Amino acid sequence: MKKTESGVGADALVRATAADGQIRCMAAVTTATAAEAARRHGTSDTVAAALGRTLTGAALLGAWQKEFDRLTVQIECDGPVGGITVETNSRGEVRGYVRNPEADAPLNADGKFDVRAIVGEGMLYVTSESGFDIGLYREPYRGSVPLTSGEIGEDFA
Repeated sequence: MKKTESGVGADALVRATAADGQIRCMAAVTTATAAEAARRHGTSDTVAAALGRTLTGAALLGAWQKEFDRLTVQIECDGPVGGITVETNSRGEVRGYVRNPEADAPLNADGKFDVRAIVGEGMLYVTSESGFDIGLYREPYRGSVPLTSGEIGEDFA
C-alpha cells in the first residue's frame, strides 16, 4: 500500500493506493481551512458550512490531479448564496469564493445548518485544466451535473 499525506496545521489530506493502483482511497480533514475561509469572507454560519463542504469536495477531487493541473468546482444555484467557486490542485492547496457570504437560513428540523435552503437548485460544474502553471496549457475539460439535494456533500457523491 502506498500512502501520501499533505496538509497545513490541523488539516490533512491522505491518499492511499493498493493492488498496483487498482484500489484508491482518500480522506480529508479540512476544519481549519474551512474556518479560515469563513473568517476571511465574513460568512454566515450556514454559508460557512456550504463553503466548507465545497472546499472539502474539491480537495478530494483534486487530490488525484497531476502535478501541474488544477481543478475548479463551481456551484451555480438559484438560492440566496448565489454560487460558490473553489479552485484546488494536486498539492492540496485550495481556495474558494461565495457570491453572497451573508446568506442565511434557520436551522433545519434536525437542528443542523440548512445548506439546502441557501443553495436551492442548480448545477455543479467541474473543470480540469492541465499544464496551466508551466506554460503547457491544454484545452480544459468541463463536466456538469444537476444538484440533486443542494446539501453539497450529497451532490458531490
